[in-house]
Amino acid sequence: MKKKNPTKRIALCGCMMQEPSVIEKIQKSYSFVDLIFGTHNIFKFAELLYTMYSSDRMVIDIWKDTDQIVEDLPVERKYPFKSGINIMFGCNNFCSYCIVPYVRGRERSRNPKDIIREIEQLVAEGVVEVMLLGQNVNSYGKNLEEPMTFAELLQEIEKIEGLERIRFMTSHPKDLSDDLIQVMKNSKKICKHLHLPLQSGSTRILKEMNRRYTKEQYLALAKKIREEIPDISLTTDIIVGFPGETPEDVEETISVVKEVQYDNAFTFIYSKRTGTPAAAMENQVPEDVVKEGFDKLLKVVQDTARSRVGRMQGQVHSALVEELNEHDSSLVTGRLSNNTIVHFPGDASLIGKIVDVKLTECHGFYYTGEMI
Repeated sequence: MKKKNPTKRIALCGCMMQEPSVIEKIQKSYSFVDLIFGTHNIFKFAELLYTMYSSDRMVIDIWKDTDQIVEDLPVERKYPFKSGINIMFGCNNFCSYCIVPYVRGRERSRNPKDIIREIEQLVAEGVVEVMLLGQNVNSYGKNLEEPMTFAELLQEIEKIEGLERIRFMTSHPKDLSDDLIQVMKNSKKICKHLHLPLQSGSTRILKEMNRRYTKEQYLALAKKIREEIPDISLTTDIIVGFPGETPEDVEETISVVKEVQYDNAFTFIYSKRTGTPAAAMENQVPEDVVKEGFDKLLKVVQDTARSRVGRMQGQVHSALVEELNEHDSSLVTGRLSNNTIVHFPGDASLIGKIVDVKLTECHGFYYTGEMI
């Protein structure tokens, strides 16, 4: 791109840019890059652009760490009726495969008043659904001057008039409280969907990953959630091929998938992140062994998810209409509270509205239906 258009400017940003070895690599091998900045200083973007255009050298603006949270940044949303809301930044967990705590710093929770104010403003602009975001929302509030739990924050957000739906991610299993389960159970607005990353079903591998729970503790938690909220949709993240993982460890993971019965699972093949403890571990798993385990797991995930999603056939559920169907303009695409997709006849006037839909036919991971 740069060769074709020498005046084009290239900026690289994000958490990887906060890793010193990455910057060294870019300076050495990609000297045509004009601007590098991280996640802490995105509020300076306009200033950085100005510096870049008035300079003939590579501009690097990286902060090692910060405890600051900048409020009231302008935002452009993809959908006018739903929005993501950062409630905290950074992470304290140091999972051995993850670079985030090193590059995004320690956990910093936003003031609840700022969060409430932002959501109230969004609702005034027509937003009906919010997604609360954090690396680990379950540990929200611990560093506030007046501590507040995530469960308490949810209860405050639920009071906002005009807000119809509340989602959140990601929840670390080690911090998921009984209070949070009860708030979800009794809520009229919190969606019946919980993303609860497993990463591995082997206690030995979980320890190596520094996840700080065992297979048995995870299963007990999942069982408790299912008992308290029977109609909840549980989804998860799973890594295959972590250093030292054996086919027996993969079988342990598969046994958890079968027992928990996830509605969906995001399965990943382990990839090294330079600077993490796992990247330096000696017993990296051969590619062909990883692939075999991954394929085996994926099949079980798909089979169990298909049967879980299929249980709702014939039922009526409310769906937030998100867009016209990209394959058939006579249909609209909506999302149920439990995050399942449904396609049904409708037009653009329904977009952004919550309507009741009868789920007539299950197609594996989505439904076709008709508006009631």
